[in-house]
Amino acid sequence: MPQLQRIAIAPSQFQQGQISLTKEQQHYLGRVLRLREGDRFIAMDGRGKWWLAQLAAEQAEVLEPLAVATELPVSITLMVALPKGNGFDEVVRCCTELGVACIAPVLSDRTLLNPSPQKLERWRRIAAEAAEQSERSFVPTILEPVAFNSAVTADATTQRYICEARGEYPHLKHLINSVSTEIIVATGPEGGWTEKEIENAIAAGFQPVSLGRRILRAVTAPVVALTLISASCEV
Repeated sequence: MPQLQRIAIAPSQFQQGQISLTKEQQHYLGRVLRLREGDRFIAMDGRGKWWLAQLAAEQAEVLEPLAVATELPVSITLMVALPKGNGFDEVVRCCTELGVACIAPVLSDRTLLNPSPQKLERWRRIAAEAAEQSERSFVPTILEPVAFNSAVTADATTQRYICEARGEYPHLKHLINSVSTEIIVATGPEGGWTEKEIENAIAAGFQPVSLGRRILRAVTAPVVALTLISASCEV
C-alpha cells in the first residue's frame, strides 16, 4: 500500500461504514493535503482501530479495517511536574512518539506554571497530531493537572519509579522488568522534587531512580525516561 495521510477521528464519527468529517477535517484533507473525492487516506480513532477510507465530499467511505502493531507491550503512565513556559508541549509530542499511554501533568511544590483549561485542550491536540505522525494505534490520555502529593497513591500491581537527580539511586535501565504490563514513572520540575515529595512517593510505593550522572532539564528527563523504558520493553 502506498504511503497515505492519516487523521485522527472521534469514535462517534464512525457509523455504518461511513465517517462523518468535521469542518476542520474537511479543510485539512481538501485544502491542506489537497485530497480530492475518491482519494484514499487512513482514519484512526485513537483507541486502536485504523481504517482505509475514501474521501466523498463531507464524509468518507470506509473501505476496510487495517491491522496495526505499533504499540509497546507495556502501558506507561508518565507523571510530569509541569515545566515553565511551553516546555510541556514538547514533552507531550516526544513522549507520544515514544509510546506513552497516559500523561499526568502534576503541580509540585516547585512548579511555576498554572495552566489554563485551554492548555489542556492544546496538549490533547498535540498528542493526537503526534499519534498520527508516529503511526500510533492509540492517542495517549492527557489528564487534568493535579497536585503531585494527591496523584501518588499506593498500588502494588505496577512498577512505580520517581526520577531524582540528586542522591545515590540505581539507574532506571537496571530496574525495568520486561514482563510487566504497566509502569508509572514520575519526573520532576526545575530544581527537582522536594525532600517531602520524595518521601511521599516512597511511602506510596515509588522506587527512586537515576537517569544518569548529569542533571537533566525538566523537559529532557521525561524523554530520557520514556526512551529507556521503551528500549527495554520493545519486542
